[in-house]
Amino acid sequence: MNLDIVIIVIYLIAMLGFGFWGKTRTKNSSDYLVAGRRLGPVFYTGTLAAVVLGGASTVGGVGLGYRYGISGMWLVVAISLGLVLLSLFFAGPIQKLRVYTVAQVLQLRYGVNATSASGIVMALYTLMLTVTSTIAYATVFNVLFGTPSWVSISIGAATVIIYSTIGGMWSITLTDMVQFVIKTVGVFFLLLPAAWSTADGYGGIQDRLGDMSDRFFDVTAIGWGSIITYFVVYSLGMLIGQDVWQRVFTARSPQVAKWGGTACGVYCMFYGVAGALIGTAGATILPQIDANDDVYAAMAEAVLPMGLSGIVLAAAVASMMSTASGALIASSTVSRTDVMPLIRRMLGRPETPASFGNPEHDVRSNRIWVFCLGVIATVIAMLMDDVVSALTVAYAILVGGLLVAILGGFVWKRATGAGALASMATGTVGTLVTMAFTDIMANEPIYVGLAASLVTYVVVSLATKPTDPEVLAVWNGRLAGTDVAENDDPANAVVSRVVSNGSTSEGGRDD
Repeated sequence: MNLDIVIIVIYLIAMLGFGFWGKTRTKNSSDYLVAGRRLGPVFYTGTLAAVVLGGASTVGGVGLGYRYGISGMWLVVAISLGLVLLSLFFAGPIQKLRVYTVAQVLQLRYGVNATSASGIVMALYTLMLTVTSTIAYATVFNVLFGTPSWVSISIGAATVIIYSTIGGMWSITLTDMVQFVIKTVGVFFLLLPAAWSTADGYGGIQDRLGDMSDRFFDVTAIGWGSIITYFVVYSLGMLIGQDVWQRVFTARSPQVAKWGGTACGVYCMFYGVAGALIGTAGATILPQIDANDDVYAAMAEAVLPMGLSGIVLAAAVASMMSTASGALIASSTVSRTDVMPLIRRMLGRPETPASFGNPEHDVRSNRIWVFCLGVIATVIAMLMDDVVSALTVAYAILVGGLLVAILGGFVWKRATGAGALASMATGTVGTLVTMAFTDIMANEPIYVGLAASLVTYVVVSLATKPTDPEVLAVWNGRLAGTDVAENDDPANAVVSRVVSNGSTSEGGRDD
């Protein structure tokens, strides 16, 4: 067994150890789902960076640099901008709401129970994010261990499922912090300097590339169409994704969420530049690689001695596992909190099974959801060779269907529940129909979906009765931090406020 394999095995065992350590800090659902809402700036910044910088940002970012040079940075830069915008303008208010899911935010803002349907889109998106990350880190195990794909998937998935299930967000936080350190060391302090040293620096790269050097150092070489689409899809996606919001919920204060997230955004920008520079050097060192996603591992083996290359490969695995675990707990949270009550309501059954006890403090049932969805994601990963198209559909629906309704509620007081519901429907339909007539990988669907959603949101909101003042009173109270209880159900918060004032709300119960 070579040293690189030993390092990866030690890494996997360490992740399980940190998972069991996290279990000792998990006492209730708040601990399990949002780490007790008490992460400080260091842990918050590190774990947020770990969850957003996955395989696409690490392995994919290097691959884009290999193909387009420094211009390959734009995908990750778009992610960094989204985090900065989220942190500076929305993270503080989101953190003050003290809820668990995006659909609960919609319930509080608009007072309509149909917004829980948004949880279906969010659950599918986060589940597919888990699947793609699972397939991605399995490719590393294929090379290292020489195992069949299903075995490689099982090895990595078992590790993620175990540490995520036993300790929830506390275990994920501890493992993500370790993964953040590994990624930082592997990319910034090992692979980047070794790659540029092997390529003889800027001058050496220019000499080797010859006439192509200008294109590789042109920041717009990837094309303005791709750059703009990256910002529309990834920057806006960062603003509303459950996997990112659930990290915001873990911050111990709005100030931590605001400035820790901003620091994370800046870190991500440098990470994107580093990946593009590694890929640029790779284009001169290993010019015959066919698949862009193979560049990262090939560069690690080409420019680093055994052992150090194992750390760099562990960094790639860490980036994928952190995204997989974060998406997994996000999917389970949305499924249990938003989707199941909606399904049970449609079937005429009680929204919360009596066997689950108090849903806000039932750690056991949360573990069941994480484990079951982890197994489902593993099976899907084994059955599918390429889920990029499926993930693209989910991401486009997420932004095209939900962005306007979610962010509009924070910035426009006149917006109504009817406007939000109509915008979600038209945005989703517009995105899907445009995909049917063009291509699921095309740029047009997301723009059509967003435009349809925005126009519908404004028109329907202006044409319908304003949101009940009592609903807005609860919303404003939450944002001000004066109407918050850790165990509040968002719908109950609305109902109790309305009943206490002797009026009738348009909202119903919605978990």
